[in-house]
Amino acid sequence: MRFRALLALLWLTALAVTTARADPPQAEARPGYIADHECAACHPRQAAAFEGSKHRHAMAPASPASVRADFADTRFDGPRQATRFTRQLARFMVRTEGADGRPADFEVSHTFGIHPLQQYLIPQPGGRLQALGVAWDTTRQRWFSLLADDPPPPGSPLHWTGRYQNWNLMCGECHTTAFRKGYDDARDAYRTRWAADHVGCQACHGPGEAHAASATRGTGQPEPTPNRRLGTAHAQVDQCASCHARRTRLVEDAAPGAPLLDNYLPDNLRPELYFADGQQKDEVFEYGSYRQSRMYQAGVACSDCHEPHGGKLRASGNALCTQCHNASASPRFKGLQAKDYDSPAHHFHSPGQAGSQCVDCHMPSTNYMVVHGRRDHAIRIPQPALSARLGSPDACRGCHTERSAEWATAAIEKHHGPRPPTGHYGDVLTAARQGQPGSARALAALIANPAQPAIVRASAIEALAALGAPPPAAALSDPDPVVRAAAAISLAARPAPERLAGLAPLLDDPLRAVRISAARGIADLPDDALPPGRQPLRRQGLADFIAAQQAMGDMPAAQVNLARLHADTGDLARAQTHFRRAVAQDPVSNAPRLALARFLVATRQPAEARQQLRDGLTASAQPGELHLALGLLAGELGQWDEALAELRRATELMPGNTQARRNLDALLRRLGQPTR
Repeated sequence: MRFRALLALLWLTALAVTTARADPPQAEARPGYIADHECAACHPRQAAAFEGSKHRHAMAPASPASVRADFADTRFDGPRQATRFTRQLARFMVRTEGADGRPADFEVSHTFGIHPLQQYLIPQPGGRLQALGVAWDTTRQRWFSLLADDPPPPGSPLHWTGRYQNWNLMCGECHTTAFRKGYDDARDAYRTRWAADHVGCQACHGPGEAHAASATRGTGQPEPTPNRRLGTAHAQVDQCASCHARRTRLVEDAAPGAPLLDNYLPDNLRPELYFADGQQKDEVFEYGSYRQSRMYQAGVACSDCHEPHGGKLRASGNALCTQCHNASASPRFKGLQAKDYDSPAHHFHSPGQAGSQCVDCHMPSTNYMVVHGRRDHAIRIPQPALSARLGSPDACRGCHTERSAEWATAAIEKHHGPRPPTGHYGDVLTAARQGQPGSARALAALIANPAQPAIVRASAIEALAALGAPPPAAALSDPDPVVRAAAAISLAARPAPERLAGLAPLLDDPLRAVRISAARGIADLPDDALPPGRQPLRRQGLADFIAAQQAMGDMPAAQVNLARLHADTGDLARAQTHFRRAVAQDPVSNAPRLALARFLVATRQPAEARQQLRDGLTASAQPGELHLALGLLAGELGQWDEALAELRRATELMPGNTQARRNLDALLRRLGQPTR
């Protein structure tokens, strides 16, 4: 029997990273950008609303005016040690555990956010700002830990000094205006700059210098700001999604007003992010949920509910929803039923009590960052039976915890009648994730149904690819770019003729996310295999793909993406460099190491591959994956005793892992030993 290395997993070798000194993040004049107060001169009403907004206070230099927490020699007692907060005149100081595990004094440079929590940023070597893991609860007026259940130790990427608490990487682009990360992957250092240290006017409207200059000339209508798309609903949602979405950045300098998929590739309904019925699971912000909603399909814009400059809701309580959902039915939206929705006859709860508010049932809230409640913007009708089948949250039993799904279903039907027996995409996605027979056919039907939200159809394409099936041909020319992008990415795993036929026509797609996905999918094919005239388009697409990975080059996954591209195009030396950088960036996680190990095996370096896997065992939170890879590698080399020991250890650590169990049983049979 042939034992194969884990081809699907990512990995990499540890490379020593020099701690580089770099300029601290700071403001810098950016071409075309002006100060916010120049906008206020002509737009006082909008400026006044903006002054009190969360956008205005998304970040600020630490000062008595901006710091909301108690720094009067207070402390927070964490599980390993206390964190102390003091003030020295205008300086705000923190004494806490540093990267070396020893207590030290650190000065706060910036506040981060304003409500319902405020974090504090601390400069660190390499031009970094790090977000302290102890934050201030502005409602309860207390210090609290953002990772109280499992505080990470020094050296972990989740420790406050670690990579995934790094403001430059995780936060800066959405808390400043005209953000430029300036990451140097060779030095693992930053030269981060911004036009404004908050989310200012030009973060949405685009650089305003030409507009302001034309207004001061007074010779006629001022020149418009660059982003002229905010007047249309879907374009406005795209602009908000620049930050209010889980997505991958595609460019270093994102241009306000560009289509979303020119600047970013949004995440679909992946199992680690969303429940199968599309409800929010991880912190996904609002875009992915809202794209599932009937309101998005109907053309409702963010500003229909949220005042755009101050960020406040346009009305309080149910009055917000009854702007349109009322006894008259807004003529703006066809199909709205004229009905008194703000009455017990509809919500069948006592007025003023839980359950009587529209959002209680249609937009349930989930806390992230411990205290920050985020409402699910899919604005869906509760389906207790569906939630019970799929294991997703149920708004009814969120309050009525002692009741069953059957009770909740009966209560809804009592007041509104039985729900029409229509299928739900959650059932289809769940069946596919479980590998149930007929799943591929059901997914194909879901993808082909234009009545389903585009994000759902794109998610079905991803699920179909996981089953080893290609996307329907029509998906490659779908009107919605999220569907085309998902189809292009999934087609990359298919045989060369199939890839070429499907992806070559997409090399001149109007949107960057689709073009670079197409170019990447056929990067390994020779020039003469491409149709005439497609070669320059592929070169440009690959250049844009490389630029996209470099824009996210401080993420190990981006380094792995670069490494795999160079490996596919024959530049093995450059591939190995990027694999090693990925491991160096995150020596704790398994994925970069596994990717490197696979590369080392493929390039006939099995001894180093084994050493890389063994090096990761000490720090890994999931060492079973590494033992499995070591067992498979030993089997490849015919080292049966080592393979047996590693596979046994893998099954002990991962008792439910079918791959480990299957390979262990196969090896036992080969060796003539009894299986379980």
